[in-house]
Amino acid sequence: MAENDSMPTLPKKCGPYISSVTSRGMNLVIRGIVLFFIGVFLALVLNLLQIQRNVTLFPPDVITSIFSSAWWVPPCCGTASAVIGLLYPCMDRHLGEPHKFKREWSSVMRCVAVFVGINHASAKVDFANNIQLSLTLAALSIGLWWTFDRSRSGFGLGVGIAFLATLVSQFLVYNGVYQYTSPDFLYVRSWLPCIFFAGGITMGNIGRQLAMYECKVIAEKSHED
Repeated sequence: MAENDSMPTLPKKCGPYISSVTSRGMNLVIRGIVLFFIGVFLALVLNLLQIQRNVTLFPPDVITSIFSSAWWVPPCCGTASAVIGLLYPCMDRHLGEPHKFKREWSSVMRCVAVFVGINHASAKVDFANNIQLSLTLAALSIGLWWTFDRSRSGFGLGVGIAFLATLVSQFLVYNGVYQYTSPDFLYVRSWLPCIFFAGGITMGNIGRQLAMYECKVIAEKSHED
């Protein structure tokens, strides 16, 4: 009995993500921070692409970052990414439908690559009109969900995220914070909801994978205890 009492409470092997953190609240904070920085990085890269192709235009007095992006864009995208990445696994638990489709990091990385490709297509590929571009991006976005998600909760959250993010973008454009070239859908581009939908699915998959890794480490710890 004395020997059991003297045994350490932490696992001997616990991976790089949470080596000595046992509080679920702290794990949540760590996941949120990781998702935030992923969102910031993607925002800088993708927004730079949009600006270079003159898809989005910012007033000169707010172009302050090293990537010629408004200073508030990366933090806002990082915060949104953290919320989305934490919301997806939370919704899975709430619905009692754990997501098990293609749960490995290689699949997540491919999902990120496809998302970047969809953004690249929105800025680089020339179509006869905006309707063709919007329909193409919509098909690609739904294809991304079908390839890497296929869950009802993922689709529903993606649609909700696209709707809310589009409303926020319209509000910002209406107030002159920034603008789109050739707007065709209430101050913004008609393909914008497709980008937000694909982004929600991508960050949701990253958040699910981080949550699964956390659960795996906790399960290993409990087994060793």
